[in-house]
Formats: sequence, C-alpha cells, structure tokens
Amino acid sequence: MASISYRTNARISPEQLAEIFRRSGIRRPVDDLARMTAMLAHANLLITAWDGEQLIGVARALTDFSYCCYLSDLAVDQSHQRRGIGAALVEQVRHAIGEKSMLLLLAAPEAMQYYPKIGFEPVPNGWIIKRAA
Repeated sequence: MASISYRTNARISPEQLAEIFRRSGIRRPVDDLARMTAMLAHANLLITAWDGEQLIGVARALTDFSYCCYLSDLAVDQSHQRRGIGAALVEQVRHAIGEKSMLLLLAAPEAMQYYPKIGFEPVPNGWIIKRAA
C-alpha cells in the first residue's frame, strides 16, 4: 500500500465524490450527479486523501478563511477508516483556514462519538432550518 497523501483543492469529478461517499457510508444524494456537481462547484475548500492514485477521503467545506468554516462533508473509505485519515483531513482543513477561524459541523447520529476524539466540542447554541430534500 502506498503512503497516504493529502491534496488541497485538487479537482475531482462528481462521480468520484459520489463514489467516496458510497464507500464511506455517509448519507448523501449520490445518485444525483447534478447535485454532486453543484456541491463541488460551490465549496471553496476541498481536502482530499489519496492512497497512491485512489481517492480514499474527502473533507468539503465552505469558509471565508478569516472567521468561520462549515465542514459540510468528512468521508473516508470504509477500507481505510480507523487509521487517522479523518483526523488528518480535519487537521488539513484547520491549517488551511487558519487559527482565527472556527470550524463548525453537523454530525450524523452515528458519528457523534467520533468528533470529540479529534478535538471538537459540542455547542448548545446552534439552530437549523432543514433542507426540503
């Protein structure tokens, strides 16, 4: 197995994004390639993890690089989970946004135990208007 490398804002296709979501187990609209295309086009920070030339992880975020960053997706291929790749992706995001930016995310119920292990704290002051679909 090749060593894991990380790339900032590397171009990936909507198909690659959908496939890493499938392989990670994260719930996303993977059969809607138009939506995958928009998700890539409108995120302004994309950190990817690679095992050789195989995409094995992604952190997709929206940020102003000065005050806040929303980490919309953190996905690692199930065959590569529990190796520190998710934590490394988050660290790469933190490095890219700088120490003056907060990093915020919404966790899936099955991931609630993971995020405190990599430095996230729960926040009681959040609110949401849920998407229609």
